[in-house]
Amino acid sequence: MKLITAIVKPFKLDDVREALSSIGVQGITVTEVKGFGRQKGHTELYRGAEYVVDFLPKIKLEIAVGAELVDQTIEAITSSASTGKIGDGKIFVTSLEQVIRIRTGETGAEAI
Repeated sequence: MKLITAIVKPFKLDDVREALSSIGVQGITVTEVKGFGRQKGHTELYRGAEYVVDFLPKIKLEIAVGAELVDQTIEAITSSASTGKIGDGKIFVTSLEQVIRIRTGETGAEAI
């Protein structure tokens, strides 16, 4: 089992969700986050004053999948979230030691 964490642009959320649904991913956790990478923020003009936006709005997706779905999930996220421009995001894959469904007590792959 793997936990896939993806950071994507906010306007790409619906595209990514649809792509994940189409390959059989049953659940995702979505969090609105802020951060920066190579973009290092940008300047904006507000009421005539210029100011620096250090942290850019992003969407963090967390998806728990079985090992057999990892490559398909990465491909679905990559193809649906890509704009070809800086700031498209990142995908992190980590191992899950244990998963437990609280309602039923199921563990392991059955809990996903």
